[in-house]
Amino acid sequence: MFETLELEKDARGVASLRLNRPEKHNAMSARMLEELSQAAAELGADPSVRVVVLSGTGRSFCAGGDLAWMAAQREMDGPARMAEARKLADMLGALNALPKPLIGAVQGNAFGGGVGLACVCDVAVAAQGARFGFTETRLGLIPATIGPYVLARMGEGRARRVFMSSRLFDAAEAVDLGILARAVPEEALAAAVEAEVAPYLACAPGAVAAAKALARDLGARVDAAQVERSVAALAAQWETPEAAEGIAAFFDKRKASWVA
Repeated sequence: MFETLELEKDARGVASLRLNRPEKHNAMSARMLEELSQAAAELGADPSVRVVVLSGTGRSFCAGGDLAWMAAQREMDGPARMAEARKLADMLGALNALPKPLIGAVQGNAFGGGVGLACVCDVAVAAQGARFGFTETRLGLIPATIGPYVLARMGEGRARRVFMSSRLFDAAEAVDLGILARAVPEEALAAAVEAEVAPYLACAPGAVAAAKALARDLGARVDAAQVERSVAALAAQWETPEAAEGIAAFFDKRKASWVA
């Protein structure tokens, strides 16, 4: 059914949704964004699904944007880049609004959009060796379309510690920042995820969905205006000389001009 994802459901109603581009560290391609949106719609409408677990195959959870996707965007005009940014925004919105509990299981690297995925999970747990980072500014870009969900999860004060610097941080700091609920030894990750899943299997599914919708309504709201602002901001940043230099330096495997 999917090219970039694996989806399995067990007899309890637990769906395992796995990013499945291990050779690319599960970097997001346009195809993966479309398939994640499709999977969110299907899982949300499936009455047999009680809980969804989001994870990645291989060594990484999600290393951010796919290099080929980024290279293609170098050649696009502004409206086309906005359309690509909107694919990411729509996918995050679909997962954020999923009317089922979404549990994230993070291992390896979670950079850029990978952190965005963790932030739309209701609960995210990680292996202690996982690494995180908003790495966009190294490329002259900005973490724009993930921004509304990151700020809703972390709050502005905590987000500003890591949102602009591209600094990598470990799972313990990700807990402190509010991205993760907790970090556990890698061998305990599956058990930690199961501990988050199991309580929902004793709950009324409709009540869980209603409670989640209420929490989203009462909490830090992500609305259409914020999403459009983030899409426009990313498209505008792509037009800057810094973005041109940062992306060129990355593909040329050299330091960008601003690196001290």
